[in-house]
Amino acid sequence: MQGRLLIQSSRRLASSSGRLCVGTRHLLHPHISVISHNCVLNQRSMSQSTGFKQGPHKLLVIPGPIEVHDDVLFANAHSSVSHVSPDFIPVFGDCIRMTRDVLFTRTGQPFIVAGSGTLGWDEVASNLVEPGESALVLHSGYFGDSFADCLETYGAKVTQIKAPIGSAVQIDDLKTALQQKKYKVVTVTHVDTSTGVLSDIKAVAKAVQEVSPETLVIVDGVCSVASEEIKFDEWGLDVVLTASQKGLGTPPGLSLLVASERAIQTFEQRRTPVTSYYASWKRWLPIMKAYEAGTAAYFATPPVNLIYAFNTSLKQITQSSISVDDRIRLHREASRKVKEAATSLGLKQLATDPAFAANGMTALYFPDGIVAGQVLPKLLQEDIVVAGGLHKDIREKYFRIGHMGITAVDSSRGDIDKIVAALKKVIPEATGVVNKTLGAYSYNERAEAMQARSRL
Repeated sequence: MQGRLLIQSSRRLASSSGRLCVGTRHLLHPHISVISHNCVLNQRSMSQSTGFKQGPHKLLVIPGPIEVHDDVLFANAHSSVSHVSPDFIPVFGDCIRMTRDVLFTRTGQPFIVAGSGTLGWDEVASNLVEPGESALVLHSGYFGDSFADCLETYGAKVTQIKAPIGSAVQIDDLKTALQQKKYKVVTVTHVDTSTGVLSDIKAVAKAVQEVSPETLVIVDGVCSVASEEIKFDEWGLDVVLTASQKGLGTPPGLSLLVASERAIQTFEQRRTPVTSYYASWKRWLPIMKAYEAGTAAYFATPPVNLIYAFNTSLKQITQSSISVDDRIRLHREASRKVKEAATSLGLKQLATDPAFAANGMTALYFPDGIVAGQVLPKLLQEDIVVAGGLHKDIREKYFRIGHMGITAVDSSRGDIDKIVAALKKVIPEATGVVNKTLGAYSYNERAEAMQARSRL
């Protein structure tokens, strides 16, 4: 049953929104099965009392997608519902409202659209930057290049400030660039998934406001929302874009973006038409406003089941006994444990300074002389799924571990302990040396001890 979601129940549960009746076994799709005895499942009661539980599977600790809570997956298995159904409208509307809560904004306008986080780049490039206008991209890894490419695709004139691998752009360099030229937007990747580098978006926003207050501050938060501190209103951010499959703990498929009132005004005052059809806020803004107001509207069909799942995850993030600020603290604690364990094994982080190290992921160089094939398959044998390198200049030299969402927040799962234990087993085996702090000796020391014993 590995990789399957299993529901076992002999009870009858009422459902106000839809009934899922099965016989002895009913296959919903290749990864979800239901085993029951003439059961009716309440699809709004996403709790452990339903008996819904994921089957055994390898621990997914890449920097997204991440492990997803049972209740979220159960919500994703909701029966088919019309996107204009009276049952669905408040679910979508609540998602819009709770997205604001995650980012600490009262006035920001959320956009929840079917797509990946990459779609957020298209929204920024096509709605906020007109052809021929200038954009400044702060580059801390692979995704800086990609955002720049997207902006250029829509006609922007892009300048990049590139930080050395493992570092974020220095604020003084940003100020210098802003003094030399006027930019419509400054973009910054909060956490670059390719390097695990954390940029100080609060300091970036402050610098832009001081030197070029008319410039919009755009944050790529795909790998940071709900795992790093973000105060949208307080810091004066104009756009934060993200996706569902990382810190927000939902399966992939939702592109999420929050725009400030100033960003919306910039969009409304454009001199030229929006340069995208699907990503156009002219089409999506009325949809978002309608659902939040409690009425349906249509441009393109939303992924209804994913929005049910997202709604469940957002409730866990914003309405549970653990506050959003507490979640950020727990991510920092989980990050510290992983990074300390890695350091004890002699592993070096890509981040050149602790200030540049993300809290939702860790990027680690392989030990000298060791390649991915000596580490990643061994971790897989320990049921730990991590990611290889992504940055084109050093792709073969490092690997990445994600520790976001329930992996970081729910200590009862033991995910962080499993990661640490797997590293402590696999890395010494790969290098041929067992760290003494793990209660063992190097192979040379062991051989010497055996030789000494043979002489007795």
